[in-house]
Amino acid sequence: MSKEIAKTNIQRHTLGAGLAMLLLAPVANAHHMMGGRVPETFTEGLLSGLAHPVIGLDHFAFLLVAVLLSFTLRGVARYAVPVAFVMATLAGTVFHLGEGDIPFVETLVSLTVLFAGLLAYTRKSPSALFLSGLFMVAGVLHGYAYGESIVGAENTPLFAYLIGFSLIQYAVIAGGIRGMELIARRSDALRVLTSRLASGVALLSGGVFLTLSLI
Repeated sequence: MSKEIAKTNIQRHTLGAGLAMLLLAPVANAHHMMGGRVPETFTEGLLSGLAHPVIGLDHFAFLLVAVLLSFTLRGVARYAVPVAFVMATLAGTVFHLGEGDIPFVETLVSLTVLFAGLLAYTRKSPSALFLSGLFMVAGVLHGYAYGESIVGAENTPLFAYLIGFSLIQYAVIAGGIRGMELIARRSDALRVLTSRLASGVALLSGGVFLTLSLI
């Protein structure tokens, strides 16, 4: 009985955190720690790059789902496949800065969160090849969105921005995978519960951002 009560409490707390994220979504949708100002120094570029994938809740939701999906892999692939996402975000940003155009990118970013969240929620175990492809497509779209915050910046802050968002993305994913490994080692039931709750929050976030992008 006590275990059921503890499980219910975890679900309630996680749901509360998820709802809080959704309520903050319109505020965080700015995705920019510089208040809309283009970074002018290396430090500003680095801080902006580190912050964007975290304060942009649609991007952060995808990182959480990337953790869950990558965790289903085994061996070196578990930590190597997410590199495809990070590299693709760089490519997407460069494409944007090169005046490339991806229409309805915010809608497409939201769809990547929904699709990946659905995969994780249904506990599918995609192959490393499929997951690499998904991460590459999603990475280009998320990276293109990242590029909007750095358009017009000089080379130094731009370079720092690229370093910042690359480092933070991989750190979040790798750290999350390690966390899942520790949870699984302690309790497989807790691992399943964590996965379902995190993917559920990602699905809700993706749905909210998709709705906002279509309004």
